[in-house]
Amino acid sequence: MTVKVKICGVRTPAILDAAVAAGADLVGFVFFAKSPRNLTVEQAGALADAARGRVGTVAVMVDPDDALVDAVAKLVRPDFFQLHGAEMPDRVAAIKTRTGIPVFKAISVAAASDVAAADAYAAIADQILFDAKATPGAELPGGNGVAFDWTILTKARAPFALSGGLDASNVAEAVHRTGAALVDVSSGVETAPGEKDATLITQFIQAARQAAPQHAKAS
Repeated sequence: MTVKVKICGVRTPAILDAAVAAGADLVGFVFFAKSPRNLTVEQAGALADAARGRVGTVAVMVDPDDALVDAVAKLVRPDFFQLHGAEMPDRVAAIKTRTGIPVFKAISVAAASDVAAADAYAAIADQILFDAKATPGAELPGGNGVAFDWTILTKARAPFALSGGLDASNVAEAVHRTGAALVDVSSGVETAPGEKDATLITQFIQAARQAAPQHAKAS
């Protein structure tokens, strides 16, 4: 089993091309005004058009209203939605039904007790993504470059995706220790908030792929 890689917070055609060239499976477009990676629907639509047929696309939203959901579904036509806020299971189900688009649900974790929250979404979300819980006062629910204790995922239902503080130096260890089916990186391939770097993207994907043989053996 080869671990999949998502490069989140892609904002430019050059970085989209770099992610594709490096072998990314998915790229994420962020729709959250407080994020340095935020895009308008029109900007994301142009990137999604350029990505189509080359790499999967994920629209990342935080507690979106129906107007944003509808606009993104129509103009961006992502392969997946990623809901990264406090969306309850019924809201996740409603968005799937409304758009017909599969959904990732991010679960913020800091302790083993937080992992259990994923159970409520297991039959609804197409992918559970465990991310580090933001520190008190943080404006962003993700993309903060913060890792968490991966051992708390020992009882998590597989397969799942992993995010939070990942970079080229630790992604292989993360895959080995958690068995994550997908790794998701944003700030770990940036030189400044929102500024992705093609070399860091390549290094991250290479490191993740190198982890795959032992990951497959362990599973």
